[in-house]
Amino acid sequence: MKKKLKVGFWEFIARIVLKNRIAILSLIILLTVFFGLQWKNIQFSFTEANLLPDDHPINNEYNTFLKEFGEEGNLIVVGVKDDAFYTPKAFEAWGKLMASIKAQKEVDLIVSISDLQKLQKNDSLQTFELVPFVNQSKTKDKTYLTSLKKDLFEKMPFYEGLLFNKKSGSIRSAIYLDKKIVNTERRKDYILNDFIPKIEAFEEETGIDLRVSGMPYIRTLNAKSITDEISLFVGASLLITSLIFFFFFRSFRATLISMVIVIIGVMWTFGFLGLFHYEITVLTALVPSLVIVIGIPNCIFLTNKYQQEYQAHGNKAKALQRVITKVGTATLMTNLTTAAGFATFIITNSVLLKEFGIVASVSIVSLFFLCLITIPIYYSYQPIPKERHLEHLSRNYTRAFMEWIEHTVRYKRRYVYGVAILIFAVGIFGALQIKTSGSLIEDMPQKTGFFNDILFFEQEFDGIMPLEITIDTERKKGAMKLSNLKKMDELQSAIEEIPELSKPISILNLVKYSKQAYYNGNPDYYALPTAQEQSFILSYAKNTSKNADENVMKSYVDSTGQIARMTTFMKDIGTGNMAKIEDKLQSKIDSIFPADHYKVVLTGKAFVFEKGTKYLLSNLVTSLLFAVLLISLLMVFMFRSLKMVVVSLIPNLLPLMITAGLMGYFGIPLKPSTILVFSIAFGLSVDDTIHFLAQYRQELTKNNWKIKRSVYATLKEAGVSMFYTSVVLFAGFSVFMLSDFGGTVALGGLIAITLGFGMLSNLILLPSLVLTLNKKLANQQEFTKPTIDVLADLSETEDERNER
Repeated sequence: MKKKLKVGFWEFIARIVLKNRIAILSLIILLTVFFGLQWKNIQFSFTEANLLPDDHPINNEYNTFLKEFGEEGNLIVVGVKDDAFYTPKAFEAWGKLMASIKAQKEVDLIVSISDLQKLQKNDSLQTFELVPFVNQSKTKDKTYLTSLKKDLFEKMPFYEGLLFNKKSGSIRSAIYLDKKIVNTERRKDYILNDFIPKIEAFEEETGIDLRVSGMPYIRTLNAKSITDEISLFVGASLLITSLIFFFFFRSFRATLISMVIVIIGVMWTFGFLGLFHYEITVLTALVPSLVIVIGIPNCIFLTNKYQQEYQAHGNKAKALQRVITKVGTATLMTNLTTAAGFATFIITNSVLLKEFGIVASVSIVSLFFLCLITIPIYYSYQPIPKERHLEHLSRNYTRAFMEWIEHTVRYKRRYVYGVAILIFAVGIFGALQIKTSGSLIEDMPQKTGFFNDILFFEQEFDGIMPLEITIDTERKKGAMKLSNLKKMDELQSAIEEIPELSKPISILNLVKYSKQAYYNGNPDYYALPTAQEQSFILSYAKNTSKNADENVMKSYVDSTGQIARMTTFMKDIGTGNMAKIEDKLQSKIDSIFPADHYKVVLTGKAFVFEKGTKYLLSNLVTSLLFAVLLISLLMVFMFRSLKMVVVSLIPNLLPLMITAGLMGYFGIPLKPSTILVFSIAFGLSVDDTIHFLAQYRQELTKNNWKIKRSVYATLKEAGVSMFYTSVVLFAGFSVFMLSDFGGTVALGGLIAITLGFGMLSNLILLPSLVLTLNKKLANQQEFTKPTIDVLADLSETEDERNER
């Protein structure tokens, strides 16, 4: 019993693993089956990511708006800018297209030139009636269609900005989906299986290129792009990491087991998504590929250690045991620091990031145990390594690279520090030039057709992202009071002067149109009625509004007539410009609507996203600092030395500063996708530090605390594995640059760059610092007796201690 108590923890684990191989493999299979059964619970997100906490005041205001007026993002627009549109063939095809779309139960309302209605005064009923704008019997006449275009552009100001751009001549139809399906799978099925085929059939028949956009359409195709990229990333990650792994080890067996392990890890990741009932978003879709990229380095360290041990003493059983006992702690700590980099997103209060952080961190820790257990068991059933499998340990290019590293550390440490200080200073200067971006479309797939259509509508109709303004008059039927309409008119005029915003839509438009209709459609009378006109014109308008099914303005006043809604659409302008527009609007609102008599609220998807971006950026800075603190605490636990922690952090903060500098110099803005880089890259970069220092600890005990000999021995022992894993991580994260999503490209590219610099920093700067500060860091006074005992337990097997 006493002997068992002296056995180290990892020796105990190694004995359990190697003595219960069949039982452990059976358990892994059962867990894989269990997680596979959870896949049925996986769902895809049908809404944009809400970056704000659920109880945030901006969210509360937006939810109040939705409760009052229903889902705002139910508009799909179909646009065309082609003179061929006004030919009989094309116009007839357009009419058939709109009619077929209107017939679908998923569609609530369509406003289109082909069946456009215009207001016409009916004196006998004292109301306005809707009559067809187009005489269908004349649509075969090209001359009539030309005159129709002229009448629309010159006599129907009510529809300007909604259906046509008078300056450019572009036309569009507004298709309002049933609000009940906008955030459901029915929306996706309708758009992909019904709507898009109809659009493509029209284009094929007429040769006219249609432009399609609107939030339901964008959401659907954006989600489809995410799902398509999951298989792309998983396949590309497996391919590139397996090729690199085989290139290093030249062993099909080693490559095969590594691929099997990470594939099981991917299956578990999808299982976690289903088990937790999380939706697949643009972030959680990355986790399976991250599991592959992060899992392969685990396999490299364990495989490399097994081959090094076997080459050293030729005892397979001892080599298998020491795979666990000698790198167990280091590998556990590296995985914990990596998981910590992701887990810090849990504190952001953003559901999107919380789910990403939880799934990623749980998957990484699970993968560690999967690697640590499976690889020794696998090799226990395999023949001993052949000579060609061990050649990579002394291959020319790796030996030459490590000799260059050692030469630099040994003779050029002053240059190392000088270059590090210079790079740090240049990085700070570049980091100060970073700008913030809150673009809603910047991270969307820019190589797709629907992204080009977004740009078309931004240019022709000033955007497709709704910005909502609600005006509570605090009096029933106050929205139709002339004095309030005049205030709304003043606000709409102010909005029209802002080039980033489209012409607004509100009940005011209908009131103006009513006056025009009262004066027999004369566009010169498209204006607010005077005090003398209001009584009879507004009575006509009120009678007309009773026909809610045909009234496009039905959603712009609440049921009590107290709250008016004003909708404008905005271009994708980013966080900084949005804040300026918000200030300008708020200033105008405050001057028009006194706060003691009116409650005016800015809301809408564009506004919520901009506020969410600001909130997220501030919280992600906090999460990065928390990541540094958490990982520092893990390092304190591991090394029992605050000075060693400080030395270990410097080589990992430098690559982050380099990346921040590059972002500033190359104009890469700070946004949710790019700020994620720092926490993730820091957690991964620290892995090399831990492997180096863990090996250095072992070498100290072996070399009687001789610092230089221990440092150079560490470079020889751990340097190759650090090089291999860094190459895999660099190439693995570079795979994300295949994405069509700008945010994913930035995430992959910047992390790859950071890890590349991190490898050089940990191989050159870290040992240089240890050597320079060795008197304070590596003498036996620094490592007290309890610490020496801990180091021995974590670094050596019982046999090695007896031998020593």
